[in-house]
Amino acid sequence: MSSRLSYYLQRSVRFLSPAPPVIANRYPRLHYVLRVTEAAGYFLLFGHLFLTYGFSYTGTWGLSMLPSIASSGDFVLISKFYRHGRGLEIGDLVTYKHPYHGDQGVYGIKRLVGLPGDFVLRDSPGAKEGVMIQVPQGHCWIVGDNLPLSRDSRMFGPIPLGLITGKVIAKSQLFGRDFEWMKNPLQDVADDMHDEEDETL
Repeated sequence: MSSRLSYYLQRSVRFLSPAPPVIANRYPRLHYVLRVTEAAGYFLLFGHLFLTYGFSYTGTWGLSMLPSIASSGDFVLISKFYRHGRGLEIGDLVTYKHPYHGDQGVYGIKRLVGLPGDFVLRDSPGAKEGVMIQVPQGHCWIVGDNLPLSRDSRMFGPIPLGLITGKVIAKSQLFGRDFEWMKNPLQDVADDMHDEEDETL
């Protein structure tokens, strides 16, 4: 029985490992170029999949996320596992494709303050109107930490969850200096409140 199994395994390996192509013998240089091109293609494909569905590391600029993220010089590590809003919580820092300039490659970072069904303040705190609105299904509400210098959902409204490209999980200086994991301040406050309630019971 074992000899028959080994025979079939050898046949399978031989079938999965085809003989060297004829071009490798007749045109070795061309064969080398083709192999290098093939390897480069696989490398680019893997890199594209990794950056789209895995992680990316990029520099930031702008004043809208002060003091959480510096106006320049900070680099952020983005997890793409949270694309389209999967697993996000209120208070997370998210990256998104701009709803009006996304076709020009414009992306941003803002704080998530509203998920589908949540009620949020449409205007800045302290505004005269102070209207509350409900975030529609399939959308979210994002706001910059530096409210006076941020263009966010207060201007362009709720954005589709499909425009969320990831979640900022860490930041650092160039080449990883001063690496720091990003914390969710809103979730930390909620946890503290729950702890206080448990202590009073």
